[in-house]
Formats: sequence, C-alpha cells, structure tokens
Amino acid sequence: MSKVAASILLSASTLINPINPTNPKGLSFDASAYVTVNNQVRLAVEKTSDVPVVVLLRNKDNQVLFHQNISRKDAKYAVKLDVSELANGEYELEVKSSEGSIRKQLNLSNQAVVQPRRTITLQ
Repeated sequence: MSKVAASILLSASTLINPINPTNPKGLSFDASAYVTVNNQVRLAVEKTSDVPVVVLLRNKDNQVLFHQNISRKDAKYAVKLDVSELANGEYELEVKSSEGSIRKQLNLSNQAVVQPRRTITLQ
C-alpha cells in the first residue's frame, strides 16, 4: 500500500422520499458523510422525531456490507466506516426510515503515488 494512495469520492447526496420527493425537509432525520484523512467514511445521522432509522452500505451487486439499526431513542448517531479492505468500485450508503431515504454514492479507487520527476542536489 506504500506505492498506492486510496482515493474515495463521495458524491452529493441523492434524496429519495416517497412521501414528498421534492421536499427534503419531509424527513425527520438528516445525514451527512465525508471522507477522513485516513480514508474512512464518517457518517452522522441526526433525528428530530422518534422513528427508527437504518444505515446500509451496499456494493454494486446490492449486497449489504454494513447494516446498523438506530433505535427510536437515539437522537444522534455517528460512525466511521473503514473501507480500506473493500475492493475498488461503486458503493451506496443509504440512511432510511419509513418516511424515506437518503442515498450517497461512493466510488473507491486506487491511484498510484506520483514520484517527483525532478531531483535537486545541493553541493
């Protein structure tokens, strides 16, 4: 891994809400995700009502790789997902309740570390 730097792209969230697809405020929870300097995905969920919420991470074949239930009592939830062992490819992070869901697309890829092309020596 010393010659390869992991690159993780986290797209803007796509909101899917069957109650009111044009109004993201219709959900009683919000979710945010970003990539840390250690190439982990940090997810935070904040709820405004007592509804259970489920967090899922799926691969492109729709296999669930991570599943976490957030109880009705928990108003806030945060987790760091270590994606270093996952293969390159497309993944989907979904936070959902009976009201609707928030989906975020992840693209994991490796990029070769670029070595400097110029060497400077001082004599």
